[in-house]
Amino acid sequence: MISRGISFILIATLSFAIMNAMAKDLTGFHPMQVVFFRAFGTFVFVFPYMVYKGVSIKGHNPKLLAFRGLAGVISLATFFFAIQRIPLGSAISIRYLGPIFGAVMAFIWLKEKINGLQWLSFMIAFTGVIFLKGFDIRIDYISLTLVLISAFFVGMVFVLIRYLSATEHYMTIINYFMVISITVSLFFLPHWRMPLFHELTSVIGIGIFGLVGQVFMTQAFQTEETSVLAPFKYMELVYALIMGYFFFGESYSFLPFLGIVCIMGGMILNVLAKKRKTKVSS
Repeated sequence: MISRGISFILIATLSFAIMNAMAKDLTGFHPMQVVFFRAFGTFVFVFPYMVYKGVSIKGHNPKLLAFRGLAGVISLATFFFAIQRIPLGSAISIRYLGPIFGAVMAFIWLKEKINGLQWLSFMIAFTGVIFLKGFDIRIDYISLTLVLISAFFVGMVFVLIRYLSATEHYMTIINYFMVISITVSLFFLPHWRMPLFHELTSVIGIGIFGLVGQVFMTQAFQTEETSVLAPFKYMELVYALIMGYFFFGESYSFLPFLGIVCIMGGMILNVLAKKRKTKVSS
């Protein structure tokens, strides 16, 4: 029987995969306008809910909350730039390196230890990136750099959220991300255009599915242990590969697909290594 937590995270990963597919579908828009669609579609639901529930808008650490928001914007924008250029599954799999960057940052800033098995998982994952880049001609160096920058800032966001969660409501953290995203995206207003009627589904859906993903992801981690849920988070890649094949005609030969498997395998090994480290320390 699947637990509620696992059910929630499967819904969350499907929602995020749909959101990313919709973002890729909006290739006729400047990526920063897509960031605006993503942020505004979530903000219009989150902000009224916070006011209704009396959740703090300002928070206890506005500067760090704003910095977390900015890191999220950079990660999201570079990712949206990349998926306009390369296959969706490739972009998502490389972005999964975020926890590796996060672990290294936590090692430097929070003095968290990294065990030998984790270092091995990092090597396997980066080997996968080398395979993916080396054998898939659709991935150019600019796109690869964009996704790696996105992954780096994903890792930074993980560390910042871990630090902020001790004092901040999760809705406050999300709201800062949305407000900063909207603000930054407005600087690119000259590059925007009006959506056509047939594009409205993706324009509206990207914010809604992003919100659904965040809500169910939060609910999942509130009802189930992280070590149980973490491997299921990588179902987003499975969904993305299926959507990429059917909606965008994306397919992979053996070696690039092997690269994706290495990245996914390395990240799952990292989860298991952290779980083992927790058991040993306790």
